[in-house]
Amino acid sequence: YGAALSHWHFASRFTPGASRLRVYNPRPEEHGWQSTHTIIEIISQDMPFLVDSITMEVNRQGLTVHLIIHPLMRVRRDGEGNLQAIGEQRDEAAGNLESIIHVEVDRRTDPAHLDALQQGLTRILADVHAAVADWPGMRQQLADLVGELEASPPPIEMEQAAEDIAFLKWLAAGNFTMLGYREYALVDHIDERTGQSDCVLRIVPGTGAGILRETGAEHSIAFSALPPEVKKVATEPRLLVLTKANARSTVHRPGYLDYVGVKRIDQNGKVIGEQRFLGLFTATAYNASPDAIPILRQKVRKVLDRAELRPESHGGRALSIILEQYPRDELFQIAPEQLYDVAMGILGLGERQRT
Repeated sequence: YGAALSHWHFASRFTPGASRLRVYNPRPEEHGWQSTHTIIEIISQDMPFLVDSITMEVNRQGLTVHLIIHPLMRVRRDGEGNLQAIGEQRDEAAGNLESIIHVEVDRRTDPAHLDALQQGLTRILADVHAAVADWPGMRQQLADLVGELEASPPPIEMEQAAEDIAFLKWLAAGNFTMLGYREYALVDHIDERTGQSDCVLRIVPGTGAGILRETGAEHSIAFSALPPEVKKVATEPRLLVLTKANARSTVHRPGYLDYVGVKRIDQNGKVIGEQRFLGLFTATAYNASPDAIPILRQKVRKVLDRAELRPESHGGRALSIILEQYPRDELFQIAPEQLYDVAMGILGLGERQRT
């Protein structure tokens, strides 16, 4: 009863557009109730990924979730955010849908630990809000990019360009949860201190969206500071870069973010920038056959053609199964030559039955 009443009072005032959060240890003399757990109370406008992301951050801080209750409520408020009425959830005229989230986690008494939990959840909620609010714009950005590439293909091998564009279309068809977008320009720059000329990856102002929204703290990246292999990939006249970012997702799932870079290539074949999408491949992308996914189907076909095994033979069927079951994250990133070596090695191990 104390928990419900406490959250009711906490929800009595809320300004839509941002989440309201409180982390505390309830005490009878101050809050009118008590618990053996640390309590997290959240009021937010309804949106995807909230519960997953909150649970993910709690676990990241080494805490166990003992209880989580998250009803949706149709709430009507006045202009100052004061709660006026609770309506039927299906009645859109009765107010806005709000997510009321009550979480109980391992008790923490150190003020620094409580503050870390408060700050971590505040950051997570901000990322969720940014990703969800900017998702329509990021989706449109991808659609516009596909249109531009189809109207004016880059000066690279025609078959590869068509496959890359098909992959971007496949992403846009609900196979990629977009969480962030930003555009970069690869430009010449003269260091004022040394007078030396170098290339820098410079953020194009106003292009950041989702978790890559500009905060004013971003800096251009000196090209000379990048590892040689990264420099080589960045300047190759190849349209797509598929890899993993070096940061874990703070939204939806805790894995490393998937990085889809689309290079801007001028008519002379020179790389002049990059449009970068960060997000997570959906479950559909992991469950679909590689034959149904552009770029992956191309890699698989190259390996099968090089192996020269008849499809109906024992070896041909076994190799097809190996490629079908190959770890999807690796399949997105691996080069066809390396995939051939690994797949044929696995096929050989299956014949020998020993390491």
